[in-house]
Amino acid sequence: MSIRAVVTDIEGTTSSISFVKEVLFPYAAQALPDFLARHWQDEAVQVQIRALAAETGVPVADATTANELLQQWIREDRKATPLKALQGMIWKRGYEDGAYRAHMYPEVADQLRRWHDAGIALYVYSSGSVAAQKLFFGYSEMGDLTPLFTGYFDTTTGPKQSADSYRKIAEEIGIPAELILFLSDISAELDAAREAGLHTTLLDRDGSAPPCDHPRVNDFTAIRLLG
Repeated sequence: MSIRAVVTDIEGTTSSISFVKEVLFPYAAQALPDFLARHWQDEAVQVQIRALAAETGVPVADATTANELLQQWIREDRKATPLKALQGMIWKRGYEDGAYRAHMYPEVADQLRRWHDAGIALYVYSSGSVAAQKLFFGYSEMGDLTPLFTGYFDTTTGPKQSADSYRKIAEEIGIPAELILFLSDISAELDAAREAGLHTTLLDRDGSAPPCDHPRVNDFTAIRLLG
């Protein structure tokens, strides 16, 4: 049977990890104190501040306290929803101001278009918030790619190394797991997806990924959509 849906990771899969680590993260870290001070009363911000307090067990009554906790999470590269949501709000301003464009490996956009035109449903599953994912593909070096995607999933669905997360994704997509292909550069994520019944392919861009028993390719042109 042929694959009917592709779910793709972002960092290391469609795009360089260095763009996120060297451009997006530093931009958000530098802008965070001013952003929190200016937008402290915004309900969208307060939703995440309440989530931050709940997750840390620390009362977060002011922007200074929130900034200290969030900066620590940034240093730890925590995949926490409150941080990802607030980073997404900050990155939106950077994209709209033209401070940067999201890196995309050169073959990705054309391959996504070919799959889309062939009737393959395309989805994203990343630790970044859904809002940040839409910005990433909306302001990519290859133009606005968001019309190619049917849906987006983030950590609100569940951890990326949990099989239950992929079961939820398959259920929401409405396509049997065995007809879905998940793409990632992290073998533990692929292990979880395979446990849930999805097909998997490892993106090993520079040929340095540790050995694993998932199909392995160097770029999107080598991916085969056959079950």
